[in-house]
Amino acid sequence: MLDLKWIREKPEQVRAAIATLQITAPIDEILALDEQRRSLLCEVEVLRARRNKVSKEIGRLRGAPEAEPLKDEMRQVGQQIKALDQQVKDVEARLHDAMMNVPNLPHESVPVGVDESENVVLRTEGELRLFDFEPLPHWDLGPTLDIIDFERGVKMSGTRFYVLKGLGARLQRALIAWMLDLHVQQHGYTEIYPPFMVREECLWVDGKLPKFRGNVYHDAEEDFWWIGTAETPLTNLHRGEILAADVLPLSYVAYTACFRREKMSAGRDVRGIKRGHQFDKVEMFKFTTPESSYDELEKIVDNAEDVARLLGIPHRVVLMCTGDLGFVAAKKYDVEIWTPGCQEWLEVSSVSNVEAFQARRGNIRFRRERGARPEYVHTLNGSGLALPRTLIAVMENYQQPDGSIVVPEVLRPYMGGVGVIR
Repeated sequence: MLDLKWIREKPEQVRAAIATLQITAPIDEILALDEQRRSLLCEVEVLRARRNKVSKEIGRLRGAPEAEPLKDEMRQVGQQIKALDQQVKDVEARLHDAMMNVPNLPHESVPVGVDESENVVLRTEGELRLFDFEPLPHWDLGPTLDIIDFERGVKMSGTRFYVLKGLGARLQRALIAWMLDLHVQQHGYTEIYPPFMVREECLWVDGKLPKFRGNVYHDAEEDFWWIGTAETPLTNLHRGEILAADVLPLSYVAYTACFRREKMSAGRDVRGIKRGHQFDKVEMFKFTTPESSYDELEKIVDNAEDVARLLGIPHRVVLMCTGDLGFVAAKKYDVEIWTPGCQEWLEVSSVSNVEAFQARRGNIRFRRERGARPEYVHTLNGSGLALPRTLIAVMENYQQPDGSIVVPEVLRPYMGGVGVIR
C-alpha cells in the first residue's frame, strides 16, 4: 500500500509512475474519497466542539428552564454526529479498498519499458556446456530413467501434476536440504518452517489480494488459503509488531510446497514439469531499515546466484523493466538458469525490494531508539531457488550420452553418496 499523503500531495507524479507499469489504478477515486472523508471529519469535529461547549453550559444551568432547549439541540447534534460517523466509516472502507488496488511505484533505477521484451540482461555467468550428442529435455530423460512419472500424476490429480520417483524424488529432496543449509550456514539466514495454509488477511498484507485472487486455492469453509509462495507467511511473521532497529536486518529462509492455479496457453511452455499447480520452493526473505534495503537486495541476488554457481549451472541476471515489474515490487531482478534440453533460460528466482509497500499493509514497523517514532520497515524476497526448475537444470546440464545423469558434487552427501543416476 502506498502512503495516502504521498498520493494526495503528488498525484501527477503517482499517475505518471503507474502509467509506466502498464497498470491502471483508481487514483481519481482515491483523491475524491480522501477529500470527502476529510470534509466529513471536519463536520464531525465542528459538531463535537459545539456539543462540548453546550454541555458545559447545560451543566452551569443545571435545573434552570433555559437548559431544556439546549438539551433538545444536543440530542439532534448527537444524532447528526452518529450519522456522520457512519458516513466516515463507509467512505473509509471504500477508500481502503481503492488503496489496495494501487500498485507499488517503481524505483528510479528501474528502466522504463512496456513488457518483458524490454528487460535488461545485466550479466551472464558460466559457460554453456558443449555436448557431443543431442541433449534431451527432462520430459524424455525423466521417464527413461524412471524418475518422473507423468501418467500416474495425471491419473491421480489431472493435468499439470506428476510423480517424482526413486532417485528423482531424492534429488529434489537433496536440492531442498542443501539449499537450506547453504543459506543458513553460509549466508546467515534463520530457517523457518511456516504453515502452508494461511488466513485471508495474510494475502492482503503481502499483496496477493485482490489482484491474484483467481490464482489462489481457497477452502471457504475454514477460510484457509493455500500459499503460492513462502513469501506470504514470512511477510506476516511480524505483522502488527514494532521491531527494535538493532535486530535488523532479519533474514529468513523457508522451504514450502506452493500451490497456484496456472493459467497457461498451448505451446512448449506447458511441456514437462516447468509449470504445475503444486511445486516446491526455498524462499529468502528480509526485513530491513529503509536506508539498507537496496544493499540487501543485491545480497539476496548474490545468494540466489550462489546456488547456481555451486551447482555449476550457467545463469544470468535480468533487471525487470517497469512493464514487467508486477504489482508489489519497487525493483526486481530475475535469476535465470540455462536448460540445454529445453533450450531456454528458466527463471528460478525473482528477487524484489518491496520497500514499505507490504509493511504499510501489515503495520510492520521498527523503532530506531527508545521513544522514537516508529517507522515502516522495508521487505525483500527472492527464491533461493525454485523447484522443479532447478531440478530440470541439474538433469539437463549433467546428462551423459548414455542417458544417465551425474549428480553435482555439492549434492552427493545429500544423496547418500550416489554419484550417477542411471
